[in-house]
Amino acid sequence: MANAQQELPLYGAGPIPNSRATADEEKDEPSGNPVRHSLSKVSRPTLTAYLPAAGTANGTAVIVCPGGGYDHLAITHEGTDVARALSEMGIAAFVLKYRMPSDETMIDKTIGPLQDAQRALQLVRQRAADWGVNPDRVGIMGFSAGGHLASTAGTHFGKAYIDNPAGISLRPDFMVLLYPVISFSYGYTHHGSRNNLVGPHPDTALVQEYSNELQVTATTPPTFLVHCGDDKVVPVANSLRFYEALQRNGVQAEMHIYPKGGHGFGMHNPTTKDEWMDRLRNWLDANGLLKR
Repeated sequence: MANAQQELPLYGAGPIPNSRATADEEKDEPSGNPVRHSLSKVSRPTLTAYLPAAGTANGTAVIVCPGGGYDHLAITHEGTDVARALSEMGIAAFVLKYRMPSDETMIDKTIGPLQDAQRALQLVRQRAADWGVNPDRVGIMGFSAGGHLASTAGTHFGKAYIDNPAGISLRPDFMVLLYPVISFSYGYTHHGSRNNLVGPHPDTALVQEYSNELQVTATTPPTFLVHCGDDKVVPVANSLRFYEALQRNGVQAEMHIYPKGGHGFGMHNPTTKDEWMDRLRNWLDANGLLKR
């Protein structure tokens, strides 16, 4: 069945790491726009699978991280809608409902979302056979603050923030970053995302640690980037500096900069007839990720 959905508690029946015993206060936040739906106060992370129709799977998987400034999750137009489109390409897509950083629900809020991203990578590889996935073709995609989380997973995989006794790789095999928050440096960060994750007055070392353009190495995964020059929320410099860091380190990357489109448009930039999802399909195909 095309787009079959299966929602799983991210940590199964076990305890959620780095969490405090609190009530579940997750809120469903209708926006008035039926295609733009969000969740806030997420403290019980889940992973929802959108699997390709029978006979169409190519073995590639993508974990999708919606944006929302580390305050809420734009769960439809940057989550479920994207997962359905990826599944139509033969990709097993997984929407990650990751925890919102909070001192009330977490012992250390700065690592909570990264723990969930690492656990998603671990879980997809653990259950690769069940979902028809090649464990060497598991990527991560993120929008806005979800792009910060995805790029953090792609630059901080050398340290496990979750239990990983089997030594499963926590490195994404590729990254897809849409108008991502990359840097926490003053001048071109998204202050809401930074404040929510590391607080309003973080020390310099923490700012540098989560400024992911400073964390790129030769082992950073190949990356596909999309941004708009007129983005007033997350300046295009975030993608430009990350691309430059990838280039300096010899990491294969492709970047598409549209002159207009602003921020938060999801799959469809209303200012152009060009569809970045078509460009993504070409990139995935060129890298052998659509081949069975």
